Amino acid sequence: MTAFTHRRLIAALAAAVAVAGATAAFAAIGQEPQWRPRIWVGGGGYGRFRRTPPKWATLANFDGSFNFCRAYYSSNRPEAGGSGWDTDFPGADNNFSVRLAELTMVRVKHGVDDQPDYVVVRLTDPLLARCPVLHVEDAGTARFSDADVAALRTYLLKGGFLAVDDFWGTAAWEQWAAEIGRVLPPGQYPIADIPADHPMMHALYDVKKIEQVSSIQFWIRNGGSVSERGSDSPHPNFRGISDPHGRLMVVMAHNTDIPDTWEREGESQEYFDRYSPGGYALGVNIVLYAMTH
Repeated sequence: MTAFTHRRLIAALAAAVAVAGATAAFAAIGQEPQWRPRIWVGGGGYGRFRRTPPKWATLANFDGSFNFCRAYYSSNRPEAGGSGWDTDFPGADNNFSVRLAELTMVRVKHGVDDQPDYVVVRLTDPLLARCPVLHVEDAGTARFSDADVAALRTYLLKGGFLAVDDFWGTAAWEQWAAEIGRVLPPGQYPIADIPADHPMMHALYDVKKIEQVSSIQFWIRNGGSVSERGSDSPHPNFRGISDPHGRLMVVMAHNTDIPDTWEREGESQEYFDRYSPGGYALGVNIVLYAMTH
């Protein structure tokens, strides 16, 4: 982590703060965490590795602090630019955890190496119940077993929260909609657009719209273009599934790659300035909403 990027992020987000009511206790704009984590930077420094093995959750990981929990799932189809469950891993997990500790008063779990204690969780692992938020990336490649379906349904109906991101185009949407439909049948739990005035959009930051963000590699190769599937991904979609009482259980950011704004923040100042503040604002809002509803 550099003080330079920390200061730029704080300055960019400060104007968006809307501290009120239940979220006032979470606001900690500009604080430095008590520990000294490093920002993951792909291609060098902390993060030069690729295809990192899963960091499986154990009981010792959980002490009541926040752990970034990533879902492990099997894939039955490929998607360009993705790698299945570990897309953007571990950079997005690490960097979001660092920034959450800086930007809020949420107590983020870290290890003896001062790095965030993010974990990977199988859907059938009983430790899934310890995760307030479960992240799924490259969701358009997911194929759940019957056991996965039953376990994920139990998790969600008992108060769990699923954040889904980085899947593009019609085929990926149809694949994911079918899989989550096995978990939460659409006749009982319909998918609906999340409106701009939903409380989650203003949990801490005033997020007025969902940006379309491509991976940094696509953005560089295509001169700043952000529609990874061209005419098949013309705009981002932000949709959700609620329980019968109106509590959001699932949020889905389709045709956009918000986690790349976390993972790749240290690789390009232009990409950071353009996309990371909005990406972190949305991510923080989602986590705070999930932890307070």
